[in-house]
Amino acid sequence: MLGQIAPVYQYVKLELRRTFRDTGFVIFGIGTPVLMYLMFTNVGGKADGSSGWAVTAMVGLAAYGALSAGLTAGTAVAEDKAVGWLRQLRITPLTSAQAVVGRAVTGSLMVLPAIVVVLLTGAIVNGVRLGLGQWVMLTLLLWIGSVPFTMLGLANGYALSAQTTNVTNIVTNLFLAFLGGLWFPVSEFPGWLAAVARWTPGHRFGELGWDTVQGAAVGLDTVLVLVGWLVVFGVYAGYAYRRAGRRA
Repeated sequence: MLGQIAPVYQYVKLELRRTFRDTGFVIFGIGTPVLMYLMFTNVGGKADGSSGWAVTAMVGLAAYGALSAGLTAGTAVAEDKAVGWLRQLRITPLTSAQAVVGRAVTGSLMVLPAIVVVLLTGAIVNGVRLGLGQWVMLTLLLWIGSVPFTMLGLANGYALSAQTTNVTNIVTNLFLAFLGGLWFPVSEFPGWLAAVARWTPGHRFGELGWDTVQGAAVGLDTVLVLVGWLVVFGVYAGYAYRRAGRRA
């Protein structure tokens, strides 16, 4: 078992070093949701930590940062495919399954900084106050709940060219964040659009956090919808990886 894990561990370390040397990811991947949170809660009057909007926006923008970072993992895969890095991996001792698992783990770990920095901004700048257990649970749920989006990003990276993946992931990111109500509450949407939004993965992802900060248990329907989307994106990722392997 240890012999199977050790190569994956080394691969994940290598990919994380490559990712965090990319200043573009650090600035835009982590900085953008923080900047948006500060703008949404401070332009036109500062929202103090006791206001519902400061908390709602904090959760929504942390979810948006996680969603964006998860999709970015796929963009990196497409770029690696274009420069031949994936072909190089195929001649290393790493098996195909280990390579995919390593990429998925790396993508999941890339999500954490965006979540943590937005939550810290909410606590420090806007004075949001939650119990220690709520902070921990909020971070864990947003981290775990981002896995479907990491799988979608990886699938796009294996299936599409580097340029197409970049454009596709940007459009997907904006679409899921807006329609999911991560920037603005779906209660402000027209009735028909709000009804559609409540079944999207972006909105159910946000609900993991909004339920947590309200001290409520996460709904079973929310979990089932996210698991359903995870299965859909996971099947897509598996198909895309096998297809990319036949072309390599």
